[in-house]
Amino acid sequence: MTHYKCFEPFILATVFLAFVLFGMGAYADAADQWQLALEPRAWIFPRDHGAHPEYRTEWWYFTGNLKADTGNRYGYQLTFFRHGLREQTGSNANVWSVRDIYSAHFTIIDVSTGQFLMDERMSRSGPGLAGALTEQMNVWLFNWKAKMEENTIFLEAQNNELQLKLELKPRKPLVFHGDRGLSKKGSVKGQASYYTSFADLETRGRIQTKPNGPQIAVQGTSWFDHEFGSTQLSRDQEGWDWFGLHLSDGRDLMIYLLRKTDKTINQESSGTIIEPDGSFRHLKLSDFSVTILDTWKSPKSSGQYPCKWRIAIPSNQIDILISPLVPDQELDTRQSTGIIYWEGAVAGKGTSGGRAVQCEGYVELTGYAGSLGGIF
Repeated sequence: MTHYKCFEPFILATVFLAFVLFGMGAYADAADQWQLALEPRAWIFPRDHGAHPEYRTEWWYFTGNLKADTGNRYGYQLTFFRHGLREQTGSNANVWSVRDIYSAHFTIIDVSTGQFLMDERMSRSGPGLAGALTEQMNVWLFNWKAKMEENTIFLEAQNNELQLKLELKPRKPLVFHGDRGLSKKGSVKGQASYYTSFADLETRGRIQTKPNGPQIAVQGTSWFDHEFGSTQLSRDQEGWDWFGLHLSDGRDLMIYLLRKTDKTINQESSGTIIEPDGSFRHLKLSDFSVTILDTWKSPKSSGQYPCKWRIAIPSNQIDILISPLVPDQELDTRQSTGIIYWEGAVAGKGTSGGRAVQCEGYVELTGYAGSLGGIF
């Protein structure tokens, strides 16, 4: 895994301190100044693809499984985070005032070589350095961008070695997870987020994986998540396991398991199954099972991560086995979001509706190399 640093020193110092304090709970009592995800909202698009600065935490999250004309397989992640430090700035606010901090993670996995490459960035908004519009999806951090125009999402990210330029078009309508988009993360009032997805995005474009390397034409399928809220994880929750999977029969599947520090699973853990026609159904924890069949220990962080799973949804006759395309897809983002986590491309096979299927997608594993309780 390769890391690239591209921070201005004064920005890094300011932002890193903010995240340290944030992670220690210095802003925990500030939740009162932020709006909470309490009830299903009246959604308005394209406005609700944009930023919601009245909530403390927000992210725009893209992952995808890609293939070149040569048959080589790739995966990518591009995620933008907005972290609010204060809901309002004072009367003396100026272009350098710190209201929100923006960070972003960018990865490409080359399955043929097993090479996992990543970059991370962060900045205050400043004079155009980073930001997110409220009227539509248009978020950027330096020259990394995600922008939606009509029915197409344009992604761009690059540094001296990595480059990604993709166009994503939804093949299915927007999905609203939980109760009409209200996704509970615990039993405490307001411990929830608003959560929507484009789970099936036709993807085309180009990537680059080497300095001055070739532009590789790719196509495949992407997943887009958008979440925002103010109090999601409590201190007794160490992290989550998230699955975003595409089945070859046209079904898509999202599951998240919220793990507590006592190693039990929160009852608010849930999922969504999306049918080929775009209709979707909420899954309660009792509707599915996720069994860990193997683990992988990171040689860098010593985090012990699950690395093979069996997922079963009896009501839909789904029974699949999945595993990473490459074991080491761990991100050390302690200089941006302050955490280490595993985020990687997976594939597998099994049955759906009683028929054999292949599947691919992405899995996110947090809290295995340090608890996230109270941070998000």
